[in-house]
Amino acid sequence: VNVTLLQPHSQTINDLPIRLYGIIPIGVENPTTHLEPVIEMASELEPGQEVKIKISEKSNRKMTFTLAMVDEGLLDITKFNTPLPWNKFYAREALGIKTWDLYDEVMGAFGSRIERILAVGGDAMMKANQDDPRANRFKPVVKFFGPYTLDGGNKELKFIMPQYIGSVKIMAVAGYEGAYGSADKSVPVRKPLMVLATLPRVLGPEEKVKLPITLFTQDKKIKNVKIEVKASGPLSLVGDASRTVIIPPSGDLTEDFDLIVKSETGIGKIIVTAISGNIKSVDEIEIEVRNPNVPTTQVAEVFLEAGKSWDGAVTPVGVTGTYSSTLEISSIPPINLGYRLRYLIEYPHGCIEQTTSAVFPQLYLDVVKELTENEKSRTRSNITKGIERLKTFITRDGGFAYWPGNEDSDSWGSTYAGHFLLSAVDKGYFVPDDMLKRWKKYQKNKAAEWRRNTNEYYYNTDLIQAYRLYTLAMAGAPELGAMNRLREMKDVTTQAKWMLAASYAKAGQPEAAKNLITNLTTSIKPYQEMSYSYGNDIRDKAIILETLLLLNDKTKAFELVREISTSLSNQSYWMSTQTIAYCLKSIGQFVSSEKRSDLKFAYTYNGKLVNASTQLPLAQVQLEIKGAQKSPLKITNQSNGSLFVRVINTGTPAKGNEEAIQNNLFVSTYYTDMKNNSIDISKLEQGTEFYAYVTVKNPGLRGNYENMALAQVFPSGWEINNLRLTDDQGTEKNDLGDYQDMRDDRVYTYFDLRTNAQRTFRVSITASFAGTFYLPGTNCEAMYDHSIAAKEKGRLVEVVKRIVQ
Repeated sequence: VNVTLLQPHSQTINDLPIRLYGIIPIGVENPTTHLEPVIEMASELEPGQEVKIKISEKSNRKMTFTLAMVDEGLLDITKFNTPLPWNKFYAREALGIKTWDLYDEVMGAFGSRIERILAVGGDAMMKANQDDPRANRFKPVVKFFGPYTLDGGNKELKFIMPQYIGSVKIMAVAGYEGAYGSADKSVPVRKPLMVLATLPRVLGPEEKVKLPITLFTQDKKIKNVKIEVKASGPLSLVGDASRTVIIPPSGDLTEDFDLIVKSETGIGKIIVTAISGNIKSVDEIEIEVRNPNVPTTQVAEVFLEAGKSWDGAVTPVGVTGTYSSTLEISSIPPINLGYRLRYLIEYPHGCIEQTTSAVFPQLYLDVVKELTENEKSRTRSNITKGIERLKTFITRDGGFAYWPGNEDSDSWGSTYAGHFLLSAVDKGYFVPDDMLKRWKKYQKNKAAEWRRNTNEYYYNTDLIQAYRLYTLAMAGAPELGAMNRLREMKDVTTQAKWMLAASYAKAGQPEAAKNLITNLTTSIKPYQEMSYSYGNDIRDKAIILETLLLLNDKTKAFELVREISTSLSNQSYWMSTQTIAYCLKSIGQFVSSEKRSDLKFAYTYNGKLVNASTQLPLAQVQLEIKGAQKSPLKITNQSNGSLFVRVINTGTPAKGNEEAIQNNLFVSTYYTDMKNNSIDISKLEQGTEFYAYVTVKNPGLRGNYENMALAQVFPSGWEINNLRLTDDQGTEKNDLGDYQDMRDDRVYTYFDLRTNAQRTFRVSITASFAGTFYLPGTNCEAMYDHSIAAKEKGRLVEVVKRIVQ
């Protein structure tokens, strides 16, 4: 800054004697606003022993503080630093000047890199059976205490250090009446003798793996160490469970133990104990044994008249630990609730439509069947987590993107998610007001600006608009002008007219709704969409059913219930997530509007007689399976009317039983070294880095393909190199599709594929663990058209220890 000082008497500018270049600002700081917490503790901690931490203020001033102890590895991953509250609360304030920019309006302002960084991780929250314990593979070391208030003196905190080796950071954050401060201390955690066992993140049935156990010591007196290994669950040791070793002068040693996985799934546990004299060290590993194959379902069904009985059996399906059996009895046409709902919840992909579909029907479960306390808790948890996950899809205009982190909103997905949120509010769930307020504004803007493109007739653009108007009417903000404009248009599709009629009914104009559907057919020409509204003719019949219920036309509604239930109950009839969810939701609404009568039945299973009854139209009983043998089952109808009985057996088949398929799609997988030379992956040396390439080709038989899902599941002993975590992704020239989801043992890639085109995707892999593992076949499919799919057969692969010369 060039500052000129003017003298009081008259003088020309050129004659001014003084010029200052630069101004140094002088900060004014009140020392009483600073607190100085003091952390007193041992300079080294030992796992399994008591930790004492004493906190005080340097000048014995009064303060309120919290204390956190966190594994430094976790802090490094997130680059988390000790909070500095004084810097925050006494930061310089910006000038009170309003500014505007057009940054959000610039196309691709963030580019394509930021979305992939934000998308790290998966959507395991939507996992199927949340009652099943999951292996806590990597237990974080996190302790939090407080708040506590000191008025002079100190506060001593005590706890037992978890079984952990490494370094932790202790962070104290304090404040009191405008004064703030913080302190931290890094402390190593170790023992005279330390043991560390290592396994892959997951294992599969019948696999073999070497368990490397590493011993560390800095005590030269420790020489002879006895290692003991205990395996439980699906894991078994091969050979001796203990051995004595001699520690070399370097102070570290690695010993391998052989493990084999039984032909079952579940949670395995390894306990490794190292003993030298009176010194003892323990390491524990929990590991999930999962079957990478897709579960299969077998259904036995019978129509049972009043007073009649049926003798059948429960036959386990798949390998031990994966099978389950459900008895489903209903007084309404069967809807295959257990199988269809399980499909929704277990579906591995998680776009806006699939995330919504997984939880939408669960809003109506309590009106279809009686829920146990456990089922009620799980359902509430699923719906609440679904609402939370939808927040990750919100875009700047208030709509919802198809994938988390995408910039543009998806028209049908935004309406569908909003429909669910409005229904959840009606059911008593909490949805943030701002979330709904922004969504409502987005819907109003889209409704006002919508114009039909006649070239996109196939893609239901008028249905998308009608659905948008319906949800606005549900939200208490009907757009009557847009509704009237759509009603006056020519060549509006049948399903759009039905949805528009629902909009008028919700807007309090039932006569307009009835006039709109006078002599309107409930038949829809069969079709299947891969995008846009993700619909088909069965989904559209569920839309019509919802409109008939709003208009209280139960006769036509029941006819549609029978049609829809025929599709739902047909095990071989594939249905997309959108179709299943809308059908189950609409039938749930139908059931809630019907008068209830008692449903009574008795069943005998494993020699035990149980009498059951419910006032709801459907009952489900989980049948416990013991062993792999058939178990007799007898059912007696004690109701006044006929019942529909179904026994649903589900399980995951053993490895190698899958079949290779090529339906309107070609998939090929090959592997290269880091220099792109072809390699044989049947036997790799431990530590080998290589690439897995998958080429997907559209043969041009069905036009353009949209919303394709490529699933690559890798062997337990191979480790995926997630370049996003190391910030090296930008150095790799690679096709990542529209969205990519990397998990412990698999990669999901989503993309579109034009006619006669092909795309190649690459994943970086390291052969990390020695053993024999199963490589499942690569699978690719159109998420909304089951007739477009390809799958390869699986194979065994081996990783051998590198021979050191």
